[in-house]
Amino acid sequence: MPDSLQGLSDLALDLRWSTAQLSDQFWRRIAPEIWDRTRNPYLVLQDVSETRLREISADAELVAEVREALDARQKVLDSPGWFSTIDHGPIRRIAYFSMEFGLSESLPIYAGGLGILAGDHLKTCSDLAVPLVGIGLLYHQGYFQQVLTEDGRQVEAYPYNDPVSLPVVPVLTESGDWLRIQLELPGRSIWVRVWQVSVGRITLYLLDSNDARNSAWDRAITANLYGGGHDLRLAQEMVLGIGGWQVLESLEVPVDVCHMNEGHAAFVVLARARTFQRVNKVGFDTALWATRPGNVFTTHTPVPAGFDRFDPWMVKRHLQPMAHDLDVPVERLISMGQEEQSNPNSPFNMAWFAARGSVWVNGVSRLHGDVSRRIFEPVYPRWPVPEVPIGHVTNGVHMPSWDSDAASKLWTRIRGATDVPDSVETVSIAPHVTEPALSHDNVSDQELFDFRNQARKDLVNYVRERLKLQVEIRGSAEVILSKVPYVLDPKALTIGFARRFASYKRPNLILRDIDRLSHIITNVDRPVQIIVAGKAHPSDHGGKALIKAMADAADRADIYDKFVFLVDYDMGMTQQLAAGVDIWLNNPRRPMEACGTSGMKVLVNGGLNVSELDGWWAEAYSPEVGWALGDGMEHGEDEWWDNHEADQLYWILENEVIPQFYDRDKDGLPRKWLSRIRASMTQLTPRFNSQRMVREYVEKYYVPAAAAYGKRAENGGKLVGGLIEWAGRIDSAWPQVKITKSDLRVTGSTCEAQVSVELGGLSTEEVRVEVYADPSGDKPMHCVELARVNDGAYSAKFAIARPTNDYTARIVVRKDGVFIPQEVSNIRWA
Repeated sequence: MPDSLQGLSDLALDLRWSTAQLSDQFWRRIAPEIWDRTRNPYLVLQDVSETRLREISADAELVAEVREALDARQKVLDSPGWFSTIDHGPIRRIAYFSMEFGLSESLPIYAGGLGILAGDHLKTCSDLAVPLVGIGLLYHQGYFQQVLTEDGRQVEAYPYNDPVSLPVVPVLTESGDWLRIQLELPGRSIWVRVWQVSVGRITLYLLDSNDARNSAWDRAITANLYGGGHDLRLAQEMVLGIGGWQVLESLEVPVDVCHMNEGHAAFVVLARARTFQRVNKVGFDTALWATRPGNVFTTHTPVPAGFDRFDPWMVKRHLQPMAHDLDVPVERLISMGQEEQSNPNSPFNMAWFAARGSVWVNGVSRLHGDVSRRIFEPVYPRWPVPEVPIGHVTNGVHMPSWDSDAASKLWTRIRGATDVPDSVETVSIAPHVTEPALSHDNVSDQELFDFRNQARKDLVNYVRERLKLQVEIRGSAEVILSKVPYVLDPKALTIGFARRFASYKRPNLILRDIDRLSHIITNVDRPVQIIVAGKAHPSDHGGKALIKAMADAADRADIYDKFVFLVDYDMGMTQQLAAGVDIWLNNPRRPMEACGTSGMKVLVNGGLNVSELDGWWAEAYSPEVGWALGDGMEHGEDEWWDNHEADQLYWILENEVIPQFYDRDKDGLPRKWLSRIRASMTQLTPRFNSQRMVREYVEKYYVPAAAAYGKRAENGGKLVGGLIEWAGRIDSAWPQVKITKSDLRVTGSTCEAQVSVELGGLSTEEVRVEVYADPSGDKPMHCVELARVNDGAYSAKFAIARPTNDYTARIVVRKDGVFIPQEVSNIRWA
């Protein structure tokens, strides 16, 4: 590497910076063909010749751009960051486990929203200097690359991900050997290689079973993301959870908090407990009680069927070595994940296991938190749904990864220059800071209009290039190829729909009345165009049928130039669509979209949302920022309702969206449309920024989890013994605990409750006697603790605004330092 380009390879390997807008330009200038095909800076440097490098080093302008990017990166790495400004207690390191990470299309180890969220989480932790380390898997073939046959059917291609060309490097031990982890599987040991990825300040460790010492079967454990049968999936999840923890042990990374991004990594609960047990020479119960408060579990699934389930006999085979190490019957470990713990044949559920192995559980939007409390109710038997201990952190997106170069410059100008670009190219907010509004004083309507027109034009050019390649690969006739340069109109209202194709996402909703759709988008005076992209899981035949329906629509003679289906949806395509579309469309069946971050990515670029009142849009929507589908209720798989919402979608387009976009004043400007853009960018961009999300995780989960773990782990878990003894005494006495009398009397608007109890030998300090009412209509949950009058008698007076038969007396346990009902769930109802 010439002296003037020193540091360029570090930039290429840093997935927080290698594809940032500051550096996009010079990667393309170094090797345009490779960059446009791969968007892989590391591959650009591998393939470029020494002659070309010497030419580059003599290009003063390009060298200056390289230095600018390197200096900007170094400023961030040298800055203290947000985390250092808060009271973060004892946190040394958070370990973040995820089955997939979407960091860049140059590292294709992601399938969809879960992975993109994980990648954005790592990038944001880097920006905020949160001390986090990532754990994932390096797949030899990744998810899959999508190809359409000539008749529009999806087929899957699995090209080999050669680690030599990926932005990963082996992890080396102090002696210079490649770090390998030995992992016990049924009847054999396997070796797992360890790689590392740089994400700014964050290191991501990736595990890979493709070691020559393994059998062909075991080398294929990390071949595909979400591929293979149940046995292979279970082995993958053991590599992720147990093998991932062993990597942290080998590298002596001090971990206070384990964050499981979905239940795939739940076996880390056992691996972490095993380490505590071995180091402190205690039993499994003590180790689990000591470590459980340091575990955080985030669920992304809106239906129970979405969780990974395994036959208990299969789990028994795989967990037998772990049970031996922990010195507990394997059935004890299996029961932690069983939906019916009294039934030995009940399926083993990874999400149930993660929840029982964690104190902190959250959904990924406010609505999803409500849904998750219903789903996980069986884990906390007899507790009312509102008190199921599952919170929520609404997802956000890493705006610097999704804004266009033009949007980045616009936001930077609005915010003003900063000494340290902590969020680097775009908006950065804190809870106490009000972000500058996108006002007429700092951005005129004309400038905003020009900005959006250029973004749409850039998208149209991108789609034409992508479509040309797609048509060539598909082997279409020359006459079809000749039409590609005329597809789409840079001035027409442009709608984007791109995501995984599954029936609950209803991608075909807009095709319900194809003739009406054709009439809408072929209007000569007010044209509309639609760009669609997405993949269906290889085993999802219903999803594949939806892909074919989209491809068939795109081939119709009346709309072929206004309705485009792009194949092989990936992060690069997402960036282009998010930057250029005018409308982002999302129409899942409520409440099936846990969050749905795709629509957040258009916010920073001035795009607007037309979306179902589900996931994040249920809390983001207001009439001035976009449009809402549905009525905010759940309707299930109702064909009539699907048709109704399709009609509603057409009506919104015909009567709201299209007229506002084309309603121009004497200056040729759509003032109402631009007003919506201002409102959306100003109000929603800060709220659904991943910086807000990560700060919530730190303050609501990481800090209290680290503090609770630190207290439990003191002196080798000495405190825990007393807690376990107390929990055992509660269980022994509970059959004798009962409510013998419950009397509620109302005088005017005041209720007097008198309750008599028998505590079966428990002290009054170990219980709370309460009256409780479920939420009803517009009335929230209501719970009142009663005061002890004398032995066995409790009473309270409280204001009442609902019938007394809404209330039920109950007894619950209490104990300082114990999480209830996560760890002790005893409850007795009248």
